[in-house]
Amino acid sequence: MRQSRTLIPTLREVPADAEAKSHQLLLRAGFIRQNTSGVYSYMPLANKVIQKIQAIVREEMEKINAVEMLMPALQQAETWQESGRWYTYGPELMRLKDRHGREFALGATHEEVITSIVRDEVKSYKRLPLTLYQIQSKFRDEKRPRFGLLRGREFIMKDAYSFHSSAESLDETYNDMYQAYTNVFTRCDLNFRPVIADSGAMGGKDTHEFMALSDVGEDTIAYSDQSSYAANIEMAEVAEVAEAKHEEMKELQEVHTPGVKTIEELAAFLNVSPADCIKSMLLKADGRFVLILTRGDHEVNDVKVKNLLNAETVEFASAEEVAELIGTEPGFVGPVGLHPEIEVYADFAVKVMANAAAGANKADYHYQNVNISRDAGEVTFADLRFIQEGDPSPDGKGTIHFAKGIEVGQVFKLGTRYSEAMNATYLDENGRAQPMLMGCYGIGISRTLSAIVEQHHDDKGLIWPLNVSPYDLHILALNMKNDAQAQLAEKLYEDFKAKGYDVLFDDRAERAGVKFADSDLIGLPVRITVGKRADEGVVEVKIRKTGESFEVAVDELSDFIEKQMKSLSSQA
Repeated sequence: MRQSRTLIPTLREVPADAEAKSHQLLLRAGFIRQNTSGVYSYMPLANKVIQKIQAIVREEMEKINAVEMLMPALQQAETWQESGRWYTYGPELMRLKDRHGREFALGATHEEVITSIVRDEVKSYKRLPLTLYQIQSKFRDEKRPRFGLLRGREFIMKDAYSFHSSAESLDETYNDMYQAYTNVFTRCDLNFRPVIADSGAMGGKDTHEFMALSDVGEDTIAYSDQSSYAANIEMAEVAEVAEAKHEEMKELQEVHTPGVKTIEELAAFLNVSPADCIKSMLLKADGRFVLILTRGDHEVNDVKVKNLLNAETVEFASAEEVAELIGTEPGFVGPVGLHPEIEVYADFAVKVMANAAAGANKADYHYQNVNISRDAGEVTFADLRFIQEGDPSPDGKGTIHFAKGIEVGQVFKLGTRYSEAMNATYLDENGRAQPMLMGCYGIGISRTLSAIVEQHHDDKGLIWPLNVSPYDLHILALNMKNDAQAQLAEKLYEDFKAKGYDVLFDDRAERAGVKFADSDLIGLPVRITVGKRADEGVVEVKIRKTGESFEVAVDELSDFIEKQMKSLSSQA
């Protein structure tokens, strides 16, 4: 492609509203342009990268017998109402009505649509397993779109859905997809980790997220320093503490604590550690009120609470609800003397606490010397807190460290979550109707593009890995008015295209400095500069990743480029 005939609107200044490095560079290098908040146009260079990523995805899907199709972005409300998610998905679902008043949603995901299709078309176990996928734009009304393509309201996604007659078949496809995703992100030259995750609004059980490591990532990964264990911080398990403190139980004592509402204030007032205080929080799980207890230096994990209670939503009770149910205000709630109808759940760490401080369920008062086994009623113990750095790894190997990550893919075992709700059944070998088992698998195509940029850049611009680079070679003619340079550059452009390379030819009437700056900013793997030694048959070759430059005779150039490409390919 001749650079004079395409659209690459590079910028010299960093856009003021671009926080993430990928957002800054994709704007500066002319890859994307914002249309409105969270919505972007993919300019020619970005579109070519997306096509390269999609090609990798399609190749890996072909290997595991997944079949591509395309479903509508406009989805009727009835299918979402069948699954129940029309009422629970939340404000991120973009809803609209047609001129007849019928309700629709713009596709945030396609479980309902694909389930309705397979329900109507597949009736026998003989047609299973079946894996279908698509690559399509998705829409989610993000409250705060940010970081460019990393969190937008319209984005490109590959989503796949598998249907099965047995758990063993689902396990096999899940493992195949897990490996296919590993291959995809490896081929995209991403530094990533698959982590144990929560299924969230998707429903189902058993899920892994594929996280590209990056400081700009909005997710925190907990990983072991001595094993392959890795989990989203929301799902990282905390082992039960086996040994209790060997302290004699002291007499329960009520203490006047005026205005002391936080754990930090309480610890300072009583001159104790936050670890010696019990944090008590009234939560509402699908309208059901429960009291959750954690150690004062720990944080309650609402995802673990939601999963323990099998709830759709979990939220903190309001001050009015706390007053009505417990008779006090937040900050003075505790486990002693509660009404027996209030269910109490405590983190494992609370079970081994001795002579702790806790709220007295009376404004401006706390208890000292609380011992759960003696002073509280019925309490259910479970893992309810966020893991912390330095905690033992759940697999017993090493200790936990944290890293930030960008979620680029996720695999789910949905089970019968959608098939039962939507009556997607098949006839088994005995002619009996059974609900299909389902799996769901997604890759954020446009988010993967941004994640690659986050990991592959320097202070001059982008550095594209060969497998996903918009072009393989960037040929620069420094002075198109010089006949020797123009003729040699034209010849090299045609020769390398004929050899199967994807070539961008900078034939613009621009100064050399502009061409060099744009070339570094765009970041193609190999640059060939045709300059002052063109009449001698010598060009300069620069490797963008390493910064190495070589002067190469034209008659040796083809072999030299082939060697460099093999080297870059082997590094991916």
